[in-house]
Amino acid sequence: MALKVYLESLGCRLNAAEVERLGCQLLGGGFTPAARLEEADVIVLNTCAVTAEAARKSRQRLHLLHRRNPQAAIAVLGCWVTAEPEAAGAQPGVTWVLPNSDKPRAGELIVGTPSIPVPWEPGLWQHTRAFLPVQDGCDAACTYCYTRLLRGPGRSVPLATAVMQAQALAEHGAQEVVLTGVSLGAYGHDLPGAVRLSDLVAALLEQTAVPRVRLSSVEPWDVDDRLLALWKHPRLCRQLHLPLQSGSDATLRRMGRRYTTAEFAALVERARAICADLAVTTDLITGFPGETEADFAASLAFVEAIGFARLHVFPYSERAGTAALRLPDPVPAQVRTGRAARMRRLGETLAAAYRARFSGKVLPVLWERRDRAGRWRGLTDTYLEVVLESKHALYNTITPVRLRPGTGEAFIGEELETVP
Repeated sequence: MALKVYLESLGCRLNAAEVERLGCQLLGGGFTPAARLEEADVIVLNTCAVTAEAARKSRQRLHLLHRRNPQAAIAVLGCWVTAEPEAAGAQPGVTWVLPNSDKPRAGELIVGTPSIPVPWEPGLWQHTRAFLPVQDGCDAACTYCYTRLLRGPGRSVPLATAVMQAQALAEHGAQEVVLTGVSLGAYGHDLPGAVRLSDLVAALLEQTAVPRVRLSSVEPWDVDDRLLALWKHPRLCRQLHLPLQSGSDATLRRMGRRYTTAEFAALVERARAICADLAVTTDLITGFPGETEADFAASLAFVEAIGFARLHVFPYSERAGTAALRLPDPVPAQVRTGRAARMRRLGETLAAAYRARFSGKVLPVLWERRDRAGRWRGLTDTYLEVVLESKHALYNTITPVRLRPGTGEAFIGEELETVP
């Protein structure tokens, strides 16, 4: 009888892409998906260590997985394992400890022999959206970044290979392909022929049948006018995640970021001139060493002026080996978390204002799952969540609905006559 495997991933979309690819390798080696954690013979956890809190959650999740299924053998991999392999290996239930360097052959190490991966299919590992890793590692020198130390230098998947993989995903039912990478905007810098991310995105739009293409995080210095122009294409999802990290120029300099707030604002202005409803989302760090109350106030004001559609906010976390550890004037932990809470409250206000722009409008929605109440849940191309009561089988389809205000962050969808 085939062994059952349960997959879980913490942290970034690249982690999600990696664990789904590993799952396809395991199915090719004779495993079957476990419908529930408690049924699994093998549990796979892809971990994160970008902050101390992420590392703590990785350890905590590992304990919980073992507690809920103490009979299963656990394969733990990823950035936390790379940072703390001995701690990972000492956890109960752990059979395989796989740092980032072992990820390419993780399936072989778990199965015991090489396997031929099964094709990805919608819903095979929870998502209808397919996460396509096209880049790994980073060559930037941000003073706070731990991921760069754990992932190594930038590496890109050859363009022809990425296009072939995206087309294969479309042929197996993917309605949306999400391009992922540690430093996605640096895609192609290590490839011959001066290849850039804009070349890859243009090739996907021109040479594949993927209905929707979405980009994960892109650093501001990697966004050029050719990439921005591609948002005129209706199949490129109207979301641009630009990590700002701080709205204070003084803090940006200490972080080693390669732009000023004025340059960032000009970039957003150019992007919105091309795509007015673009969802510009961002990451922010509060309480970075040397950040004064005036710096933080400037950051709040700048974030409000930009009007982001969504904020991901993190209090600064000391990480071993990073240059930021040598910076003077550390901010007390309680001040960092207090500032993070204030920034998140602003983020909630900005997100509500962005959502309000779409009330009453008709947008196409990719339907991903039914919730416990039997309603369909899905996402617009602008990454707005929609719930819909419908008698139709909408799973993994894209249909237009009219958006009506709902409770919380999700819109209530009003079904139109045009349905499958």
